[in-house]
Amino acid sequence: MRAFIFPGQGSQSVGMGKALADASPAAREVFQEVDDALGQKLFQLMTEGPEDQLTLTENAQPAIMANAIATLRVLEKEGGVMLAAKADYVAGHSLGEYSALCAAGAFDLATTARLLKTRGQAMQAAVPVGIGAMAALLGADIDTAQKLADAAAEGEVCTVANDNDPSQVVISGHKGAVERAVALVKDFGIKRGVLLPVSAPFHCPLMQPAADAMAEALGTNPPAAPLIPVVANVTASPVGDADSIRDLLVQQVTGRVRWRESVASMEDIGVMHFVEFGGKVLSPMVKRSASGEVETISVISMDDIEALLKSL
Repeated sequence: MRAFIFPGQGSQSVGMGKALADASPAAREVFQEVDDALGQKLFQLMTEGPEDQLTLTENAQPAIMANAIATLRVLEKEGGVMLAAKADYVAGHSLGEYSALCAAGAFDLATTARLLKTRGQAMQAAVPVGIGAMAALLGADIDTAQKLADAAAEGEVCTVANDNDPSQVVISGHKGAVERAVALVKDFGIKRGVLLPVSAPFHCPLMQPAADAMAEALGTNPPAAPLIPVVANVTASPVGDADSIRDLLVQQVTGRVRWRESVASMEDIGVMHFVEFGGKVLSPMVKRSASGEVETISVISMDDIEALLKSL
């Protein structure tokens, strides 16, 4: 069995999508449709920068999605591959869940772009700059990370935001609490804590205003049932019901991204092949999270697409 997976924030870089657009009309169509949906020259920002503008949450989220979907569309339109014929599940990391749902037909491309723009703006607005923070804990398992977060909280918010793989957990919350957690890592036997260059504390209770905004946006633009099930971030379980997907996307804003558990869930179901579109961040996490031998492929360039076509 095979899963198509889609990366989250941090996968953006100036120049993204340019080579693909130069080589493929199908990719150019995706980037143009996203520009039209948003009423901005996002593709120009993706290819030319400046980097600080591309990194803004409201730009990075639709840009990463557009790049991933463009890669998939080239495979579909120029390779003659249909997602439902070659994939059994889709999944994505945080904003990548929207890319996964777009890939599976639950949202059209324009709606996905607008939802992610709204999501990025709402997440940025939920907490004033400087109030929140996030940190990656390297060499930490989920239980140890949660104990550290609890010890550092001291009445503030500090919780596990992303359970990425058995050796990397991300915490999120009030800046002071997250900084205290980083200072305490050695006491908990954790190799290292690194503050992340993010503008807001994602996937923690401080994001409740953004969750409320997404509840409203998804109420106006609800998903359809996907062609194949999506493995949801907050439950690490497959879901195909449109109403459940909408509710889980709202919960996802404040909830934990259970990526390690999602990989384990897919492996338990029988998924042995993971294809990452538009990035190369998730594939190593999948390898570290899987209990057995799984195959991972990162698809970014035309060469990658041609190699994937031969393996499907």
